[in-house]
Amino acid sequence: MSFRLACVQTSSTDDMAANLAVATGLVHESADQGADFIALPEVFSLIQSDRSKLVADANSEEDHPALAASRDMAKETGVWILAGSLSVLADEQRVANRSLLLNPDGEIVGRYDKIHMFDVDLGEGETYRESDTYRPGADTCIAPLPWGNLGMTVCYDLRFPQLYRSLAQAGADFLSVPSAFTRPTGQAHWSVLLRARAIETGCFVFAPAQYGDHGGGRRTFGHSLIVDPWGEIIAEAGEEIGITIADIDPGKVAEARASIPSLFQDRPYSAPLSP
Repeated sequence: MSFRLACVQTSSTDDMAANLAVATGLVHESADQGADFIALPEVFSLIQSDRSKLVADANSEEDHPALAASRDMAKETGVWILAGSLSVLADEQRVANRSLLLNPDGEIVGRYDKIHMFDVDLGEGETYRESDTYRPGADTCIAPLPWGNLGMTVCYDLRFPQLYRSLAQAGADFLSVPSAFTRPTGQAHWSVLLRARAIETGCFVFAPAQYGDHGGGRRTFGHSLIVDPWGEIIAEAGEEIGITIADIDPGKVAEARASIPSLFQDRPYSAPLSP
């Protein structure tokens, strides 16, 4: 049974109310175009360059305004919603970067905290230390959809292929990668990494993204992508706020894996030794 997917691309700021208004409008627009499943990007409700303020103002999951708004979006449209990720209070000093899957009744059916922290130096003064602010997750998540199983990940996870292989081998048919990829890394690696994860796993990959200038020197790449299990890009956004829609045939997963069954052909080998 095929379904229609919409990836929402936003350009979020430190104004949560304004961000949620934009996201809600785009979700309703997606539903009006027949979407059955709508995916929002990473930190769609808030991008806060002041890390101490992010933690000080953070909400618990149950009290999070963006979760309440996402529940309303699901119930008002009657579709499945991937709340790409929210910054959720984890302890007194850090937050979790949490992705949530909601059914059309607004109930949480999948919950995943981003495992891999974006601690990098990109040059020209562009440095990120997510581990200073975010508590990394430790658990994977495969959540049921009416059309198959969704393996949930977030952004920098994309660079760790073993995570995606384990999700696919455990039964995932689709992989979600809500993201806020930086502009330099997006230009160099975004498309090729998403296509590689699809090819390696025989899964569809759904990657809604942030785009634009977000303050504090943070700039994101955009180009939300939907990739099929053969690694073909079937829909791509540009560099603007909006939605990207594609019809998804889950039967393509079995076709790709039957053609190249490498997902199920692992063989044991000894670990390499350092020279």
